[in-house]
Amino acid sequence: MRTLVIGNGAREHALAYSLSLDPSVTEVHVAPGNPGIGGVATLHPGIRGEDAAAVVALARELTPDLVVIGPEIPLVAGVADALRAEGFAVFGPSGSAARIEGSKAFAKGIMASAGVKTAHAEAVGPGASDEEIRAAIDRFGPTWVVKDDGLAGGKGVVVTPDRTAAVQHVHDVHAAGNPVLLESFLDGPEVSLFCLVDGETVVPLLPAQDHKRVRDNDEGPNTGGMGAYTPLPWLPTDGVQRIVDEVCVPVAKQMVKEGCPFSGLLYAGLAWGSDGPAVVEFNCRFGDPETQAVLDLLKTPIGGVLAAVANGTLADLPPLEWEDGYAVTVVLAAGGYPEAPVTGVPIEGAAAGDGGRGVRAAGVAEDPAREGGLVSAGGRVLNVIGRGATLEEARAKAYAELETIDLPGGHYRSDIGLAAVEGRIAIPE
Repeated sequence: MRTLVIGNGAREHALAYSLSLDPSVTEVHVAPGNPGIGGVATLHPGIRGEDAAAVVALARELTPDLVVIGPEIPLVAGVADALRAEGFAVFGPSGSAARIEGSKAFAKGIMASAGVKTAHAEAVGPGASDEEIRAAIDRFGPTWVVKDDGLAGGKGVVVTPDRTAAVQHVHDVHAAGNPVLLESFLDGPEVSLFCLVDGETVVPLLPAQDHKRVRDNDEGPNTGGMGAYTPLPWLPTDGVQRIVDEVCVPVAKQMVKEGCPFSGLLYAGLAWGSDGPAVVEFNCRFGDPETQAVLDLLKTPIGGVLAAVANGTLADLPPLEWEDGYAVTVVLAAGGYPEAPVTGVPIEGAAAGDGGRGVRAAGVAEDPAREGGLVSAGGRVLNVIGRGATLEEARAKAYAELETIDLPGGHYRSDIGLAAVEGRIAIPE
């Protein structure tokens, strides 16, 4: 099976790496990719993922048996539709179905119709006056959740007890011409659950937990994600099945009912409070950085899994098999991230084309001064993965690997998964 992965980050590196291990996969191509992925795939760096015409042209040239679209932007732009119109099997939802991530207001409507528990929300359009904005803000709190209603790469949300900061974020989003969604704050620990979805068929992967804030102890601004671990030792034994039954299946059925059936990876971001799971957000693709940890534990060859979704045969797929133990991924970020990442900084300990199991490359470029060398080229530069029989062992291996890499000025969180190891995460009673 010849495969083509669209995207250029650590998520796509994880997908390409897993595909390269599948005996049924003969070729792995990634467009545009990044130099760190070159060890496991053939790269096509001139392609922009959201450029449907360019992606289709490349697919015609390569004739892949399966196209896997990683990021949300090409999915929301309808690149999967353009590929399917040319007869290609695609893992990724249509543009219509991708609205589950592309429009938070659309997602709220789906959940309301499906009877899925989520936060109370109110939309505030760019035309709202300052008086109207402040009145809307006063209908929420004392912890405010202010979201950009469009795509924001995981960084368009402010959760704050500071009313002034909440008002300011509304103005900031409006200044970009986007509507805002105000939400009530959901209590309880957060859970990320990926589900393979083919119409009304839903198959869950392992549950994970992302760490969004930039600094230890969940301090600082939100980021695209600073690390994740899987599975979750504190989740109830029936936790995954409850999420599937109470959230993912009803949403999948509702989308079929509304004429926009979902095919691909449905990501449910939830808060597990005293009343059970409630939806914080949906994504229409594999999450980053949770994918890096989750796929590291998947024993079933991934090519056939993704192809089953793309070809509409997910219901016939045998149960997924998983490695025992835990996986942790830690993000090494550039200096200045998330506000103003410093790029062009040489990286020691990770090389272009490095296909090793422990490192996934994200914001990197070739170093013009060193053959095979890498420099930082984005905010989140590398992901380092550790696997162990216990969560504590997986953490130790990830951080030991991270110590072998040097990015001057770079930073990372030292507490990924630590609260779970120390038993400090509990579901509210």
